[in-house]
Amino acid sequence: MKKTNNNIFKKTLGKFTTGVTVVCVKQNNIIHGKTVNSFNSLSLNPPLVLFSLGNYSSSINNFLNSKYLTINILSKKQKKISNHFSQKKPSLIDIDFADGKYNTSYISNCVGNLECKLVDKIKKGDHIIFICKVINVLYDDKLKPLSYFNSNYY
Repeated sequence: MKKTNNNIFKKTLGKFTTGVTVVCVKQNNIIHGKTVNSFNSLSLNPPLVLFSLGNYSSSINNFLNSKYLTINILSKKQKKISNHFSQKKPSLIDIDFADGKYNTSYISNCVGNLECKLVDKIKKGDHIIFICKVINVLYDDKLKPLSYFNSNYY
């Protein structure tokens, strides 16, 4: 074993395959989204999920000030959407959104979409963990998920 540093830590975690999501919040009819692979289920009863964002993120305040959000589980065909929302200030051109029930918007043609209420925020290290209660879901059994491993999409 090696003593960890930032480079070794990132390289090691890159060996863990994750799914790819885009988390969206809507404020004043403007949609803000971020690509997130730090997404997990947390509880079945009640249905809870969590994700984290760096507290240095360009849109962190949009997420901190939101009550409802969507988590969009991307399909293999949505690599461009993942890259798009990993930018600092992505535009919303050519993204197909649908309206949720709680003044939210979700990305169309995903493997799954979760409409959530934000129930807790926990600051740890250089990230904030967002805990969300899942209110509504949509999924498509015919699509394959986008995955990320070793800095590449699969």
